[in-house]
Amino acid sequence: MEIIYEYSKPRSDFGRQCLLSDRPAELISDVPPDSDLALQFMPRSSRVRALQSSWEMSEHQVNTERFESESRGINHVEGGWPKDINPQEMEQTIRFRKKVEKDESYLNSIMQLGDVIGRCVGQNTAVDIYQKYFEDEDMWDKNQEPPSAKTINVFRDPNQVKRTVTCLSWHPDGGRKLAAAYSCLEFQKASTDMSPDAYIWDIGQCDRQMDWQRCRDVVACILCFFFFPENPNKPELTLKPASPLVCLDYNPKDSHTLVGGSYNGQIVFWDTRKGSQPADVSSLEQSHRDPVYKTIWLQSKTGTEAFSASTDGQVLWWDVRRLSEPTDKLILDLGREGNLDRALGAISLEFEATMPTKFMVGTEQGIVVSCNRKAKTPTEKIVSTYDSHHGPVYALQRNPFFPKNFLTVGDWRARIWSEDIKESSIMWTKYQMSFLTDACWSPVRPSVFFTVKMDGMLDIWDVLFKQNDPTLSIKVSDEALYSLRLHESGRLVACGSRHGTATILEICSGLSSLQKNEKSLMAEMLEREAKREKILEARQKELRLKERSRSEQSREDEVGRDAAEREETPEQLIARAEEDFFSMVEAEKKRRREREDEKKQLNG
Repeated sequence: MEIIYEYSKPRSDFGRQCLLSDRPAELISDVPPDSDLALQFMPRSSRVRALQSSWEMSEHQVNTERFESESRGINHVEGGWPKDINPQEMEQTIRFRKKVEKDESYLNSIMQLGDVIGRCVGQNTAVDIYQKYFEDEDMWDKNQEPPSAKTINVFRDPNQVKRTVTCLSWHPDGGRKLAAAYSCLEFQKASTDMSPDAYIWDIGQCDRQMDWQRCRDVVACILCFFFFPENPNKPELTLKPASPLVCLDYNPKDSHTLVGGSYNGQIVFWDTRKGSQPADVSSLEQSHRDPVYKTIWLQSKTGTEAFSASTDGQVLWWDVRRLSEPTDKLILDLGREGNLDRALGAISLEFEATMPTKFMVGTEQGIVVSCNRKAKTPTEKIVSTYDSHHGPVYALQRNPFFPKNFLTVGDWRARIWSEDIKESSIMWTKYQMSFLTDACWSPVRPSVFFTVKMDGMLDIWDVLFKQNDPTLSIKVSDEALYSLRLHESGRLVACGSRHGTATILEICSGLSSLQKNEKSLMAEMLEREAKREKILEARQKELRLKERSRSEQSREDEVGRDAAEREETPEQLIARAEEDFFSMVEAEKKRRREREDEKKQLNG
């Protein structure tokens, strides 16, 4: 038996807008129970239950087909790589992609999939006429707040003899902790009572040593005081090296491990799961001869490789699983002869994961050295140099959005460079009244960078907004600031001072969130400034060539004049010398007569 029924509807009712409204509840129908029907039934006792030894079944038939549905999901991960290719290794993936892109079957597949992708993209970009677009942008334009920052934590050195916060490093998993290295960098002024310890601070604890007026939430502070009575300025973990640490860095692949550089030149490795004592230390014979000013973890399969730089003129590569000796070495001799006596002292390092073979070194002599780690010979490892500052290059960092441009800080100004232009920087700040000690780019905004100075000021620069003055200047401390580190979210800034105070500030959303068209505008500005410097550089070369040709022409004239003089006879030379002498005497007599006449006129 098959039942078929056709439903029909007027065309005018198709697509009619659904109008919904709120209205109070109303009683439509009330059917009271029929007492006569209740007499036909017998009440069942709760103790009696009917049982059946077979399954109860019923037979029925409907005119619809059964539709079975199930929920499915796809976990999108990076896959499809051969077994011999490590997706974490940038060089191998780039080499494999270039090989595949040259395959004809790959090109044919891409052409066939183009139509399918285009249709899917068209479906995704379909416009919903009932959705309110650009609502968030309108609210942002109306409620844009002025640049501001506030202090949220202050951590002080618990030792009696205060030391300088020489380096800061954020915990890679969410930035819940902050590692700080302390040392005295003034030559032979370190006290014998000075502690070599470094600390890991938990930034979740509110610093109750701040005054009550600076706390924004008094109730939260009172609850924190009663429920967490422990000392807020007590570090979560104390790292105990043999020599004070000048630099300290968290491993981005393993949040439990850190590597540090000591004042005596040794490399120290920690595993926080094993406690405060170092897991391994490099030997003195194979380490640096001067303080290690910078250590950086490398992108590797094992996640255990790092390299360090020191003022002894060496860059050393290490594997923390075996610190008995370095795995590689580079001597910063610009003559490319590997002479350690003529090497430049390294004081800052820069390594970008997207450029695994390149790194840059800032030196004490104000020169930035660009190097190639994978070069076959030592002479090829030093690629180019940039004469940047009058003094040591204290900070060196590539722009995270435009790696070809990098920021340097030294003397009294900060400079922005392009790798293609080696004669001069493309942008720079004006000379400041105080010495600049550190700087870094914002990880979320390509046009914003931060600098700290000897007068305790933190300056935030937005080059798209203005170039001559900082967008925001904050007096962080009454003492000099020596270190600076920005959290990966761009919202928190940690500053280290001369007397061991680590201050954490929270930046407003305007300076810590990407603005509309900011990347394209910054790219245009950098390209424009690079073009301008190239034009000026070409003009300078042209002027130098003209000056060189002019000097060569004058030199040829002098040579010709000397040759002509050598061809004259002795009598002619004597006559010309007498003529020159008497002409000079006559000129001197004439000048004296004119001077006497002027005096007579004044006296008369």
